[in-house]
Amino acid sequence: MPEISRPRVLVADDREENRYVLSRVLAGAGYDCAQASTGYAALEVARTLPDVIILDVNLPDISGYEVCRRLKHDPQTASISVLQISASFVSSDDRVRALEAGADGYLTHPIDRMVLVATVRALLRLRNAEMEAREAAEQWQSTFDALHEGLALVGANGQLVRWNNAFAEICSSKVKIEQGEATGLLLERLIGTQEPLRQSGLHYEAEFAIAKRTVQLSVNPVDTRSAEKILILNDVTDRKLAEYALRTAEKLAATGKLANAIAHEINNPLEALTNLLYLAGTSASLESTRELLSSANRELERVARITKQALAFHRDTQTAVPIDIGELVADVTAMLERSAAMRRIHLVCKREPSVIVHGFAGQLSQVFSNLIRNAAEAASPDTDVSVRIRSIRRRGRKGARVTVHNCGPEIPENVRENMFDPFFTTKGLKGSGLGLWVSKTLVARHHGSIRFRSSNRTGTTFEVFLPAVEPAR
Repeated sequence: MPEISRPRVLVADDREENRYVLSRVLAGAGYDCAQASTGYAALEVARTLPDVIILDVNLPDISGYEVCRRLKHDPQTASISVLQISASFVSSDDRVRALEAGADGYLTHPIDRMVLVATVRALLRLRNAEMEAREAAEQWQSTFDALHEGLALVGANGQLVRWNNAFAEICSSKVKIEQGEATGLLLERLIGTQEPLRQSGLHYEAEFAIAKRTVQLSVNPVDTRSAEKILILNDVTDRKLAEYALRTAEKLAATGKLANAIAHEINNPLEALTNLLYLAGTSASLESTRELLSSANRELERVARITKQALAFHRDTQTAVPIDIGELVADVTAMLERSAAMRRIHLVCKREPSVIVHGFAGQLSQVFSNLIRNAAEAASPDTDVSVRIRSIRRRGRKGARVTVHNCGPEIPENVRENMFDPFFTTKGLKGSGLGLWVSKTLVARHHGSIRFRSSNRTGTTFEVFLPAVEPAR
């Protein structure tokens, strides 16, 4: 069996008989002892890192106080427990001086052997506890620094207490952070506002850009009784790019599904236009020719409208703009009418006077195209899919409510739980599983909500609420 190492004690005393007695008592208690007769010798032996140093105050070269001070100021030996002893320095002032110099204990001669051993054991327990705490702190700091998310602790006074490497790296491209820096000023330099800290005790989330990277900021209280907060900076650039790629893929898939319907929609007016132009070219009457050309012009306008609808679905503006949500949903419904009719489904669109929302027309077109197409695919043949747009007020906010209802079978319970998850589909290889996930993401981006209800008796209804643009005051 491997030999268990015994704790090492250095006895530093200028009197040989004292060193002998102390070493013998400690050896009998299970300790290995080394000896030194001067202060400089004690400092030299301390480099071997004994567990405890028993240090006489009155040494021939330098005082025990100075030896203790040097030991505690040297990072290599600072963790060694020091027990100072003396036969001549026995007053309270001497004890205070020794403890203020860094000593961990102080005994005066004559020293009872049981008190000596008990004191050394207590110092060893204290040292072991400190070492365990230091190792735990180092492990915690290593774990703290290994996290990809940037974490920082904000004290009750609003200053940065500590942070991990990821936090410093994320901030370094824009600002340099220092210990004790006012967090409000840091956030103002990062995102232009101190608002997260003003919302004391509340959870706060925001996204902003740093050096072409998208960073998500979260502020959370440490607990309900503390004014301290935790700042989390998370680089979500890659996630955003992946989500954008998925949304683009779903959008292209949706555009492909519309291609057949658009081709049919354009083909009909083109055939009519060809016939009208032929008749106009062979007509002998000027009045008849004008009527034929007027009809041809209407068919051209119809083609232009269909083309505009298709382009609006695929393209989008760079910034949010006012949108008549009723008109947008009506255009999407009209674009899907022919493909629904091929399934013997009739699309019915009813809308109230204009409701204006602020957003991206292409994204909202994608949302309602997904919902209406899904409803038509799930509806029973020879039934209607009802699309309604109404102006309502919800939780103090005026907005538009768009409902898409079909009379198909009830959605199973196990499907409902996963409907808005990416890549979840009940259509096998025919579905990407991204439609509803993308729709929910886009609706959330417009500060709206999407929900549904389903039963065998009433069918399935999806509802989208989008807040309206408030009139300027």
